[in-house]
Amino acid sequence: MKKANFTAERVVSFQCEDGKQQTIHWDAKTPGLGLRVTAAGARAYIFESRLFGKTVRVTIGDAKAWALGKARTEAARLKTLIDDGKDPREVKAEQQSAHEARQFEARRQSATVGEAWADYLEYLKTAISPKTKQPRSTRYLADHIALAAPGGEPLKRGKGKTVRGPLAPLMPLKLSSLTAKTVSAWLEDEARDRPTNAAHAYRLLKAFIRWCGGQDEYAGTIAPDAYDSPKVTAVLPQSKAKQGDCLQREQLPAWFDAVRKIQNPVISAYLQALLLTGARREEMAALKWDEADFQWRSLHISDKVETETGRVIPMTPYLASLLAALPRRNEWVFSSPAAADGKIAEPRIAHNKALSVAGLPHVTLHGLRRSFGTLSEWCEVPVGVVAQIMGHTASAIAEKHYRRRPLDLLRSWHDRIEAWILKEAGIDFKPEQAKRGLHAVTQ
Repeated sequence: MKKANFTAERVVSFQCEDGKQQTIHWDAKTPGLGLRVTAAGARAYIFESRLFGKTVRVTIGDAKAWALGKARTEAARLKTLIDDGKDPREVKAEQQSAHEARQFEARRQSATVGEAWADYLEYLKTAISPKTKQPRSTRYLADHIALAAPGGEPLKRGKGKTVRGPLAPLMPLKLSSLTAKTVSAWLEDEARDRPTNAAHAYRLLKAFIRWCGGQDEYAGTIAPDAYDSPKVTAVLPQSKAKQGDCLQREQLPAWFDAVRKIQNPVISAYLQALLLTGARREEMAALKWDEADFQWRSLHISDKVETETGRVIPMTPYLASLLAALPRRNEWVFSSPAAADGKIAEPRIAHNKALSVAGLPHVTLHGLRRSFGTLSEWCEVPVGVVAQIMGHTASAIAEKHYRRRPLDLLRSWHDRIEAWILKEAGIDFKPEQAKRGLHAVTQ
């Protein structure tokens, strides 16, 4: 192995031998230091020695970036490691691993709730729910986004700006700041003005903290008692079923009279559909014409629980007559020319006016769903039938595993419920006449 005393001029003049991909020139002054020159003209300092009978070669760096003196110093350092029985490559790998570990820990300790929340949302979007074995619903994801939103954005409808979500004050904090003291102070402050939202936000935060505990990049950064400390549970608002918000039997005549007089037939039919099916407001608003089967009297509802398949419920005679009379402007049954997406957007204003005209106490759109479930008890309908029509998760083993009611069985009970509601409302409706009228729709 030919050696020469390296100088700056010689380093520049060294060439790759003809017919070879690379040539290594060795320094006579510094043991193990070499200059590798490739056929393409690239030059790099290297170090080569033997450890435990095996050759060890390490690239020091580009000759343009490393001065000769600096390269000799590095070669001497590597020779010291070899003399100590250490492989420079292993030492470098250990140093790099330690550096990455320090950086990782630094990121863990500096991560904010908002950054981890964004990762959590991505997980919710892509992972299957262990409870339902289905992807999370759009509404479920929207709740997480809304409850953490900073607010201050212009409203999509009307004037004013959006209100911040209850979780928004926590987003700028570091994960390590989520202690029992911090969470209890936040919860107490939020519960003062909006206890229901605060309780809901707490449940989402609790699931988020548990998720963080199972992630390598966040595990151990949040105090273990951040959500279940007595300090937190002591200020947690109690979730209570909303009192009232349900139509009574004797209120049906006034309610139907006022709602049927609403000038917009789409809103009028939509409100009656909510009461007669117990569907969630978003589910009914998203109903499309190809999901309404007038021949077999069925509706395919996009279900909150059965997110993939939805649920099929009966189309009762009176409801069928309402839907058949609606204009077919687009794909949506409850269409709205003024809405950006073409379907009904805000029926609450018309409903509130109808309640005022009828002299009835306030009932929300969700209250109409609650009314269906309550009024069904007058007909002595099996609880499981009502739950299946409304899209409730089965709560008993028998219901969950051994009840698969076909549509015709549901229809016999659902028709009975509708007939009873119409009778109590004083509406003279003849199903036989409606069937003849619907015959034209199916042709």
